[in-house]
Amino acid sequence: MSFNPPKMMFLICLISGTLISVSSNSWMGVWMGLEINLLSFIPLMIDQKNILTTESSLKYFLIQAFASTILLFSVISSYIISEMNFQLTIEFPNSTLISSALLLKMGAAPFHFWFPGTMEGLNWWNCLILMTWQKIAPMILLSYTIQMNTFFISIMILCTVIGSLGGLNQTSLRKLMAYSSINHLGWMITALMMGENLWIFYFLMYTFLSASIILLFNYFNIYHMNQNYILMSKTPLIKFFLFSSLLSLGGLPPFLGFLPKWIIIQAMSDSMNFLPIIIMVTMTLITLLFYLRVTFSALLLAHIETSWNKTFKLEYKLFLKLILLTATSLLGLTLTTLFYLTL
Repeated sequence: MSFNPPKMMFLICLISGTLISVSSNSWMGVWMGLEINLLSFIPLMIDQKNILTTESSLKYFLIQAFASTILLFSVISSYIISEMNFQLTIEFPNSTLISSALLLKMGAAPFHFWFPGTMEGLNWWNCLILMTWQKIAPMILLSYTIQMNTFFISIMILCTVIGSLGGLNQTSLRKLMAYSSINHLGWMITALMMGENLWIFYFLMYTFLSASIILLFNYFNIYHMNQNYILMSKTPLIKFFLFSSLLSLGGLPPFLGFLPKWIIIQAMSDSMNFLPIIIMVTMTLITLLFYLRVTFSALLLAHIETSWNKTFKLEYKLFLKLILLTATSLLGLTLTTLFYLTL
């Protein structure tokens, strides 16, 4: 994403819209913040050099406008029922309707149908914004209505199941990251049930790992599986950086990505919710399966490199960034455990 003045202005408006939503004390203020956020992200998505961005931005706009309509309808209904009270406390069934609108906005299953298709038409930096920043406002607003009931338990199980199974047959890395994001949303909703501090910790870890992977994808201009094999065959160290970050995002135990999952598993076990956590851990193993499948085939098999393949010179600054990010991902869990034991 080129940071020219108009895009900087829209980026500031994007951040402002989220901050207005999360700091508002009424649902009308929440709705206005979400609309500012939506109308600021649309110009950031559009790229004249890529016609697919127009399709993605139109799809995103229609879905978000539909979700905002449901949200506004729920708020006005509650406003009429509760005798002109716009406060954030809303009773059932309007709370379920508001939760459904927020889940549609963030692309959680079973309202995920728009998310992979929208991701497919964007560049990597817009994908990162869509996977991370655009989820902040809906998740914080969801914390106002979330409860440990059948509806939310079904949502978090569906997110992990669809996010795991949907990524199995994907060759596009953007769709793979989209289904991975849906899977992580199930864990984030679980963390939100256990406490907002758990959700903040999980979200920060997820943002860090996603940014590490997307930094590499964007630098080498990689969008499909086969590009991993032919593009980086002369730089095995870069492959190691990339795939160790991928395995960490999947939650493989020696890596940092396992730490937030470990904390959520412990919190769910303490609250005696064993069945949902068993299903979620099993589905996360399937997510790890398609990460491992890509990793093994890219690292262990010899791929023929074409004569027109573009070779990259790795910049010194990028190399230092990758070493720092990968070292944090590899050693973060060990260092955290040692620090905890020394206390």
